[in-house]
Amino acid sequence: MLYISGARLVGNEQVRIGSTKIDGIRPKKAIQVRYRLGISGNIKIKELTKYQINQIEQMIGQDHVVHWELKRGERAHIE
Repeated sequence: MLYISGARLVGNEQVRIGSTKIDGIRPKKAIQVRYRLGISGNIKIKELTKYQINQIEQMIGQDHVVHWELKRGERAHIE
């Protein structure tokens, strides 16, 4: 089991499927991130290196609102 941007990902899933569990990442965006980093579509999450995981987190952090920012925004909107 692995955590990326606050989302719990199952190690046996392919990266293209598992990364959609990250808040704000849909299938199209998951493909773009994977393509930009040069990660194969068939690789499983448990096969990612620490370097690849860090690259994914950095790219998601730069281009997207991360998990804790989404939750903060939801709470602020409710109050």
